[in-house]
Amino acid sequence: MRVICFRLSLDLCDLCLSTCNLCSGFPVWLKYVPGISFRTDNEPFKAAMQGFTEKIVGMMKSEELFASQGGPIILSQIENEYGPEEKEFGAAGKSYSDWAAKMAVGLDTGVPWVMCKQEDAPDPVINACNGFYCDAFTPNSPSKPTMWTEAWTGWFTEFGGTIRKRPVEDLSFAVARFVQKGGSFINYYMYHGGTNFGRTAGGPFITTSYDYDAPLDEYGLAREPKYGHLKELHRAIKLCEPALVSVDPTVTSLGSMQEAHVYRSPSGCAAFLANYNSNSHAKVVFDNEHYSLPPWSISILPDCRTVVYNTATVGVQTSQMQMWSNGASSMMWERYDEEVGSLAAAPLLTTTGLLEQLNVTRDTSDYLWYMTSPSEKFLQGGKPLSLSVQSAGHALHIFINGQLQGSASGTREDKRISYKGNVNLRAGTNEISLLSVACGLPNIGVHYETWNTGVNGPVVLHGLDEGSRDLTWQTWTYQVGLKGEQMNLNSLEGASSVEWMQGSLIAQNQMPLAWYRAYFDTPSGDEPLALDMGSMGKGQIWINGQSIGRYSLAYATGDCKDYSYTGSFRATKCQAGCGQPTQRWYHVPKSWLQPSRNLLVVFEELGGDTSKISLVKRSVSSVCADVSEFHPSIKNWQTESSGEAKPELRRSKVHLRCAPGQSISAIKFASFGTPSGTCGSFEQGECHSTKSQTVLEKCIGKQRCAVAISPDNFGGDPCPNVMKRVAVEAVCSPGT
Repeated sequence: MRVICFRLSLDLCDLCLSTCNLCSGFPVWLKYVPGISFRTDNEPFKAAMQGFTEKIVGMMKSEELFASQGGPIILSQIENEYGPEEKEFGAAGKSYSDWAAKMAVGLDTGVPWVMCKQEDAPDPVINACNGFYCDAFTPNSPSKPTMWTEAWTGWFTEFGGTIRKRPVEDLSFAVARFVQKGGSFINYYMYHGGTNFGRTAGGPFITTSYDYDAPLDEYGLAREPKYGHLKELHRAIKLCEPALVSVDPTVTSLGSMQEAHVYRSPSGCAAFLANYNSNSHAKVVFDNEHYSLPPWSISILPDCRTVVYNTATVGVQTSQMQMWSNGASSMMWERYDEEVGSLAAAPLLTTTGLLEQLNVTRDTSDYLWYMTSPSEKFLQGGKPLSLSVQSAGHALHIFINGQLQGSASGTREDKRISYKGNVNLRAGTNEISLLSVACGLPNIGVHYETWNTGVNGPVVLHGLDEGSRDLTWQTWTYQVGLKGEQMNLNSLEGASSVEWMQGSLIAQNQMPLAWYRAYFDTPSGDEPLALDMGSMGKGQIWINGQSIGRYSLAYATGDCKDYSYTGSFRATKCQAGCGQPTQRWYHVPKSWLQPSRNLLVVFEELGGDTSKISLVKRSVSSVCADVSEFHPSIKNWQTESSGEAKPELRRSKVHLRCAPGQSISAIKFASFGTPSGTCGSFEQGECHSTKSQTVLEKCIGKQRCAVAISPDNFGGDPCPNVMKRVAVEAVCSPGT
């Protein structure tokens, strides 16, 4: 007997109890435990991991949250995607994973434990699958259910990278493939996108947004058609439940790349008709009935006769989103200049040579100053001088005598920095100040506790009369963090402790290493809010003392060609945003705001124009639908199964729905016939009803609207014996 279970992952971390390293990384102090080695058969690490796991399980037990206590937790996870690391560690990795499983089971939670991407998970721990597809996965014991613990709905984003999309036609196809072959449990990762507030984004270089192209976006709004099409998929599978949980499927070939998975039992019959061909439709015969299957799709028949759902046939609306400002008065900005290489607060230490960044900062700040003061008499020749700096990452700003000379940054793929640029030196003593910037802690890989960050050298002056001089083993002074951080300028109290520069030219004067503050009132309305940082460079944001996170206007490079839902999906297949900032808008939780005089503080590393920063609302700008007159419908099947079916009841409806607080204000396009194109670019086909616009304009003024797709409703059949569709694009505007 099988149980079909769907779970939805919210934000970055799963709701199921898990002890892993992916949510925001291990705490930095852990790497300084003597003798420690992460995620292997290492006693210091195992002691820390066991202590943490026991603590979390104890907290859950004390609140009676496990299902065995009557609570909601039905499943627990230990470790995360450890299989690949285990292979690299060898025998020590296998010993560790066995230990972790035994330790977890010994905590006696009364619910099952799982390990994902762990083929050799020892009994009774269940090994589970993570990935874009899991229909080929089989657990390592017939006594274990087939579980998909992470069905990836999209992919994460890195600064300087493109936005990765996953078409819902492919995602629903993957889920239907898994269910038709006997899958029992599916957890979407992510179902609700989230935000890496503060400095929690890891990677490094992972964006503050963790939207993940999820069915519910970072702001909590439905991403259509992904949300609606998956909802219909779940309803269709639910209709098949009596048969699915009673027997195993019988698989029958319907063609060279087509097959049927059929569940026949005394309690019912359900069938999944699959077309694995990614290039063409297929006509198949099943139980003496003819069916047409679009490429790369599965049709679901909860009675082995009636198609109620096809993964590639999307009948729900598409919502186009916008970020808009209501024209409220601009913010009045003030500035406080960060001191370059400030020794106002006592430096942490002075020593010979270069030190690894995290060893010095212990992650109390993203920033570490490396400062040295060579004394020279080499300028009489007038030769151009240059400075080269080698860094382990992640970003670097070079100052000479307080003036910015240049900046450089690594990437997620190659965190190292190799900088060389001209410098302006003067005779005598020069202050060389290197500001090294961390962009998140590493959170995956083998022995990443040994990975370095910061300036590791060599640091070399070129063009001297003597040739080149290596400054690596000079005396260096280190300052952790910024002066503004030490003064808590990002807090309500600290922001009032210094004199801020005022004046209309402050925002346009693009100074590096500058703090900016402004106050704003919370706008009216229920729409989610964001900050438009498109005019800035790189830095961090705080509102009322709470950290929004890191921002960067790194422009995306990638391959943003047209893509199709058909064929195997991979993370690089469907890219968007080339040539645009990877992340321009930054989510502002309304729970952080007060009605008036909210404090906004921005620290800018490179220089930007704060006068163009604005608070914007996220809302639906328009909705589209493209539905055939005989679109598969669960309601039709329910009508037929009750014995009340009539031919006209099989016709579909086109549904439009604006966001709460909005209504349909205009119909930009409408056609009943054979329209072509997609949302935003529909065109009339050879067959078109001239009454299309009039019929759909009945929706104006309504928040939601449904229109039956039938010739009678459109004043007659514009092209008999031709399968027709309704395509419509409607504008959504504030108001009811």
